Amino acid sequence: MVSQIDLLIAHLKGKRVGLLVNPTSVSPDYTHLIDLLTAADGVEVVALFGPEHGVRGCSQAGVETEDYVDRETGLPVYALYGPRRAPEPAQLDMLDVLVFDIQDVGARFYTYCWSMTYAMEACAKAGKEFVVFDRPNPVGCLRVEGAPLRFDCGIIGRYWEGRPVSIPVRHGMTMGEFATLVNEEYMSLKVNLFIVKMNDYRRGQTFGETGFPWVFPSPNMPSIHCAEIYLGTCVFEGSNLSEGRGTTLPFELIGAPWVDGESFARHMNAKNLLGVRFRPVIFEPTFSKFKGEVCGGVQVHVVDASAFSSVDTGLHLLKGFVDVYGDKVVLRDWCDRLMGVRGLSTRIRSEKVEDICAAWQDDLREFLDMRAKYLLYSE
Repeated sequence: MVSQIDLLIAHLKGKRVGLLVNPTSVSPDYTHLIDLLTAADGVEVVALFGPEHGVRGCSQAGVETEDYVDRETGLPVYALYGPRRAPEPAQLDMLDVLVFDIQDVGARFYTYCWSMTYAMEACAKAGKEFVVFDRPNPVGCLRVEGAPLRFDCGIIGRYWEGRPVSIPVRHGMTMGEFATLVNEEYMSLKVNLFIVKMNDYRRGQTFGETGFPWVFPSPNMPSIHCAEIYLGTCVFEGSNLSEGRGTTLPFELIGAPWVDGESFARHMNAKNLLGVRFRPVIFEPTFSKFKGEVCGGVQVHVVDASAFSSVDTGLHLLKGFVDVYGDKVVLRDWCDRLMGVRGLSTRIRSEKVEDICAAWQDDLREFLDMRAKYLLYSE
């Protein structure tokens, strides 16, 4: 069987190529796509494009980067996170094709999928081909959770041609499937899209079963276990509680200096949420919220991945902190955008999590029907 990378190289021969990549763009033997393609006969790599965190992955979350020359290859690097979200026409003029090869984590609010759509749109306008080198969804492609977007959420969503791109928090797609759905459902001007599919990938596979290497997709995403929990606990970015940044367990540790971890863990475990337990912890972030301060809180332990619901757990945690600590917990509308739920930052104080979740079920069923048309892999 021809390998996925050989299929890509064959497709790119004789073309001028731009690469939208980051440190995850590696082969099973950990060779970076930049190196593979610059060494390939007949393939001319002419430019690199960097998403959030950059081509080499050295920028922290939310840090805007500038254009520069890559010291390893001498190629120009154009930043696509900041004032510029899409390649400019002059940058695309030098290309025949733009290749996207980035390991996503399966979360609607992870910015890579949206950087991909901006690049797709720019390529469509410029008449350039867009290629997705597909990779596994590390949290799996079977479970879909959360509210499909119904309003503009900035860089963690898109409001396209008068309507939102209605994607839930956990979309259960590969980037090839995501790109195909967006191209067919939302882009009035279609891009010339080519998906380099994975060989023998099945939707129910764990990441470890795929043979793809795990490389940090961003500085605070050290493990697949973290990615699974992140889909629910990222909501704490919109609060005055630490989401564990500045520790070795980002998104697994949640707390603040005024939290009593022992009593709060008992409060959360009494909810008997499926597939998860909460352990009291004390931690001291080295950067981000509460840098250098001792925090109490809990660590999220997934004890049964098949039963664990990321979004449900995240919302119950948020509700738990609000119920126990009241006005000490400050919630901003960034919580609403992360979860795709209008008014979540105020509603969570008075409404049950079950009622909040029930309100989006019709939208979720509508998304599942749409998504089914663009799935490239079987179970």
